[in-house]
Amino acid sequence: MLGINYIKFDSMNYVIHYQNGKIKKEGRGLSFFYFSPNASIVSIPVQSNDFQFVFNETTKDYQEVTIQGQVTYKIVQPKQLAETLDFTVNSKKQYLKSDYEKIQQRIINEAQTASASIIQKLSLKEALRQLEGIENEIFTSVQDSKAVKMLGLEILSVNVLGVSPNPEMARALEAQTRESLQKEADQAVYERRNFAVEQERIIKESELNTEIAVEEKQKQIVEKKMETDVVKQENEQKLKEMNMTSSISLEEQKKTLIDIQVTNEKKEADVKEYVLNANLKPYKELDWKTLMAISNNGNDPSNNIALAFRELAENADKIGNLNISPDLLESLTKSK
Repeated sequence: MLGINYIKFDSMNYVIHYQNGKIKKEGRGLSFFYFSPNASIVSIPVQSNDFQFVFNETTKDYQEVTIQGQVTYKIVQPKQLAETLDFTVNSKKQYLKSDYEKIQQRIINEAQTASASIIQKLSLKEALRQLEGIENEIFTSVQDSKAVKMLGLEILSVNVLGVSPNPEMARALEAQTRESLQKEADQAVYERRNFAVEQERIIKESELNTEIAVEEKQKQIVEKKMETDVVKQENEQKLKEMNMTSSISLEEQKKTLIDIQVTNEKKEADVKEYVLNANLKPYKELDWKTLMAISNNGNDPSNNIALAFRELAENADKIGNLNISPDLLESLTKSK
């Protein structure tokens, strides 16, 4: 039939079917037939969307900076958005107006207002260093803004990708930072050299202290050795004196013993002499004949013969001739 069309949407679109100015059906991912002369169809995308932004702001110290970032948002109240902006589509699902672009522009306006508010409170160096603070401030301001709430939007995230000064100021900051880093490097070199010199001094002092300690120790060793030598010499001298004293004492003892021995031997000899003289005294007045007789007791014939020959010899002047037979001599010799 003429004027009757069929249309179908995916699940990421919230569709409102108006017929004669009244809502006939609404929901996500609808498909239906409609009579185009009295129908109006609104399609609102409900997927998340993001867009880039670049703002030029002035810091507290009147320096221009450029803020680059990204905003991610989502339509959470499509029916509320449909009452504010026109998202009507034709039979080919093409938007009749470009109100979809207004959403991004309104969010950008809120984000720029928030960024200007935070940047104007910061100096250039602070703005370059506080990306996270700027990001949080923009996110909070945009999320709580009346325009965003009125459109039924939810700000999912705000990311500040960078805050950069103008090229001339960037070069100046680079030079300043470079000089500062160079000073820090020079200071580090100076401190390192100073530390090396200090360590060298400590090492030298330690070596000198070690040498002094060694010299002192050697001096103590020499003094101790000298004391030991003196004590040793004194001990040796005392030992020599003791040895000499002991030697003298031994010599004296030996001499005393010899004197005692000599005295004892002399006394013993005197006793023997006295005993011998006492034993021989009775025999002094006896003649030899009597002594021979006493000693032989008349039992030895040879002694008797000897005695006879002795008497013959004494009276030889009275004997004329004396004959001794060989048998007698032989007998005397054998018996002897």
